[in-house]
Amino acid sequence: MIAEPPLPGPPLDCPLCPRLAAFRVQNRTVHPEFHNAPVASFGPRDAQLLIVGLAPGLKGANRTGRPFTGDYAGDLLYRTLLAFGLAAGSYERRPDDGLSLRGCRITNAVRCVPPENKPLPAEVRTCGTFLAGEIRGLTNLKAILALGRIAHDSVLAALGCRPSAFRFGHGTTHDLPDGLRLIDSYHCSRYNTQTGVLTEAMFRDAVATARQSVTPAAVPTGQRSRG
Repeated sequence: MIAEPPLPGPPLDCPLCPRLAAFRVQNRTVHPEFHNAPVASFGPRDAQLLIVGLAPGLKGANRTGRPFTGDYAGDLLYRTLLAFGLAAGSYERRPDDGLSLRGCRITNAVRCVPPENKPLPAEVRTCGTFLAGEIRGLTNLKAILALGRIAHDSVLAALGCRPSAFRFGHGTTHDLPDGLRLIDSYHCSRYNTQTGVLTEAMFRDAVATARQSVTPAAVPTGQRSRG
C-alpha cells in the first residue's frame, strides 16, 4: 500500500509570523537539540475525530516535534485517549515511544511555539490557513474536539462559521452546518487542572462525548465519569 502524502502544512522555516520565526531562531540557540520548528499533525489521515489544541509547548511539542508530547497536557490527553481506545501502545513523553492513534488525529491552531504560550490574534488567523487545509483533507472527519476557546474560534473560522452562533462552553456540543460536530473542552493544561478550572473527570467526559460522536456503540458507559 502506498502511503498518502502528508497534508499541506507550514515549512520548517515558515516566515509567515515574524515574531514566531524570531522565537524559533532564539530557541535554536538556547536549545539546539529541540525540534524548534512548526509541529506537524499526528494521527491517521482517515481519522473521524480531530483534536485541536492551542500551540506547541516550549518544552513539550516544540522540543519533541509531536503534538502534546513531553509536558503535562500530553500526560493527561494521551492517558485519556488510551482509556477510551483512541490510542494504542504506551505514552512515554517522546515521539519514538511507539504510541499510535486510532480513529483520531491531533493538531494545533498555531503550529509554532509562541512566547509565553500566548499567540497573537494575527498569528492565530495566519495559521488558520493550515487548520482549514487540515480539516478539508480529512475526508472521513465527523467531529472535532476543541481544547480551549482559541481552538474553538479557530475551528469556526476555518469552517467559515460565525463565532457568535456557536459560543464556547466546556462540554458543549455544536452541530455545524456542514454536518460536523464540534465539542468544546477547557484546555488540558497544568494551569487549568491545578486551579480546578478543569478536573480529570470533566476532561474524560468531554473526550467521551467526542468519542460517542464518531462511534457511539464503541464507548463503554463505565468510561464516563460519575463525578
